[in-house]
Amino acid sequence: MIQTLPRLRLTVTIDPGSGFCFGVVYAIQLAEEILAAEGRLFCLGDIVHNDAEIERLRQKGLRTITHDELRALRDVHVLIRAHGEPPSTYQIAIENNLTLIDASCPVVLKLQNRVRQSADEERDILIYGKRGHAEVEGLIGQVKAKNVIVFQSLEELDFDTLPRSVSLYSQTTKSTEKFYRIYEALTARGIEVELNDTTCRQVSNRDQQLRQFAAAFDKIVFVSGIKSSNGKVLYDVCKAVNNGTFFVSRPDEVQAGWFSPNDRVGICGATSTPMWLMEAVRDRLHSF
Repeated sequence: MIQTLPRLRLTVTIDPGSGFCFGVVYAIQLAEEILAAEGRLFCLGDIVHNDAEIERLRQKGLRTITHDELRALRDVHVLIRAHGEPPSTYQIAIENNLTLIDASCPVVLKLQNRVRQSADEERDILIYGKRGHAEVEGLIGQVKAKNVIVFQSLEELDFDTLPRSVSLYSQTTKSTEKFYRIYEALTARGIEVELNDTTCRQVSNRDQQLRQFAAAFDKIVFVSGIKSSNGKVLYDVCKAVNNGTFFVSRPDEVQAGWFSPNDRVGICGATSTPMWLMEAVRDRLHSF
């Protein structure tokens, strides 16, 4: 005799504020327009840090390429994603007769301009961000000077050898709270700081919104690609408020054993998480 387990009868709510930020929405809309017309489009790096969404677009004809592969292309359309690119990428496009579909986020473009201005003023620049991240590499590429330091935490900085006057910037998806802690730590050590708050407000405002959302449920399922820096930040926000927070990148990672009968479950995600993926997670929860 096959024994049927009792249903958990979960009440599931998707956070209406979660999902793609406007920069990602714009990039994907541009990609889909070109794909519908041409059937093929190259994208320099992952269009969004979410494997499920990348696979959906790959099936429509989107091909992700590296900077090395870009140099070998001629006479094709190439999408510049929301993270932005250094000037060298645009020079390659001119030399190779590439048609660039530029979806650089306006917030990132503004940050690039300000970093370039600081470099023109010969200021020493600190960037709170992840070295190797596309946005950060795009920032470094704006300046040829060696007076740029990229760091992810205060522990990485040698305060004894730091310049006594710096311009401080942040990768747009970093925590605003941590950014201001860094500013306070620098000034407390007598360093003169030209503060440039370049965190994206659509991301930073999500911090407080998510705290309120996460506190309202028994359990939280946070949906994000594992490559998303923003996802890591926002997951930590949820986890700090609700210890019953679980990180997943696909619906099949959700486990029934995480929940108790009649739990109220909230689903939320990063600014790189598509709504259709959170809806798929919701459907899996309803199946328990």
